[in-house]
Amino acid sequence: MRYLVRDRMFAFHEEAWIETEQREKLYRVNRKFFRLRRTFALVDTRGEHVASIVRKAFTFHHTLLIKQEGQPTAKVSKKLFKLFGDRFKVRLGDGRKLRINGNLWDREFDIRHEGTTLAHVSRRWFTIRDAYAVDVMSQQDALLLVILAVCVDHVLQDAKGDQLTNL
Repeated sequence: MRYLVRDRMFAFHEEAWIETEQREKLYRVNRKFFRLRRTFALVDTRGEHVASIVRKAFTFHHTLLIKQEGQPTAKVSKKLFKLFGDRFKVRLGDGRKLRINGNLWDREFDIRHEGTTLAHVSRRWFTIRDAYAVDVMSQQDALLLVILAVCVDHVLQDAKGDQLTNL
C-alpha cells in the first residue's frame, strides 16, 4: 500500500499529514521544539495520540526514540562513520534489527530486514519537494514503517540545515 507524507508549508509550527493514495488523511505529525529535545507527536484524525518521536539530547549522532502507548517501540540511529552514503540502523522493541539505506540525499531509500525490503520511500514521482511516497510491502508493520520514513526525513532535513548554516 502506498502512503503519502505531505509537509505543510508556511504553517505556524511544522506539521505533516500522512495520507492514503486517495488523499484520505490518516495521521498528523506535529513537530514541537523543546530546549534540549525535539519531539514529534503523531495523532490520528480524531486527535488521539498514536506515537511520539523523541530526539535524544547529548548524542554524537542523531538518535530518535519511537514510543507507542508510552512504551519504546524502536530506536533509530544514524551511523557516525560511513563509507558510501548515509545509513541508519533501527532496533525494534521485539529485538529485530532493520537497516535503512539508499540515496538518502534525494530521499530514495529502502527499509530492510534481513535482506527483505519492507518499505520503499521515494520523492521521485513528486515535482514539489514537500511530499514523498512510502510504499509499504508489510501491512503488519505499516504504521511503524511510515513513522521510520518520517524519522529519517527529519534527520536528513536537520543535517541539510546544519550544513547550510556552517557555510
